[in-house]
Amino acid sequence: MDKLIYTAMTGASHVLQQQAAVSENLANASTPGFRSMLNTFRAVPLIGEGLPTRTFVVDSTSGSDFTPAAFQPTGRELDVAINGAGWIAVQGADGREAYTRNGSFEVTSNGVLQTRTGLTVAGDAGPITIPPDTEVTFAKDGTISTVPSGPQAASVVVLGRLKLVNPPEGQLERGGDGLFRLKDGSNAPADATVGVVPGSLEGSNVNTVEALVNMISLARKFDMQMKMLQSADNNARQASQIMNISA
Repeated sequence: MDKLIYTAMTGASHVLQQQAAVSENLANASTPGFRSMLNTFRAVPLIGEGLPTRTFVVDSTSGSDFTPAAFQPTGRELDVAINGAGWIAVQGADGREAYTRNGSFEVTSNGVLQTRTGLTVAGDAGPITIPPDTEVTFAKDGTISTVPSGPQAASVVVLGRLKLVNPPEGQLERGGDGLFRLKDGSNAPADATVGVVPGSLEGSNVNTVEALVNMISLARKFDMQMKMLQSADNNARQASQIMNISA
């Protein structure tokens, strides 16, 4: 079988993988705090017989785009946005500490502060519990305070502070759940310099126009690889017919 088939098949396979990454970016264009994935192609030379111009095409995930996005004021007391660099620590579904820029919170029936996706928000001293019938306020440094709702006069109660971290971007990797974790599996220390903007959410940094153009370009590349497969198949059929005639 012609080696062209394997070369074209590899290219088509990795184009599909990159299309999946672009599709995920588009699907999260309105997800607060989402960081778009960056993908590139790289050529891998073939070892063995053949011309030096024959190469495999491999999809190389270069990382994530950490460019900050615009703030969207919501006026909701349980919404916060990271001001500048930094991350909010949460407990992932696997039990490990993970990091997100999505500061849209909610309080469970047990009073535990969680994200909208059901992940427990980490505090400097562990999970944060909100007393019932209270109004929650976030300070710019992430400190959480409550006052009783209603006309009762009472002092402000400080519950704790969000665990805000700011590890180097090169030490972070994205998991299958969309959350970021340290590559070595450790937990990042709290950073007192990271602040939040109460009553706002950070938007997604996905450029939808660029993603759509990239999707069209990838579709054309996939069509090109499929045409190469068809050409190799036609060449093989014609060669087989010539051999049968010669025999």
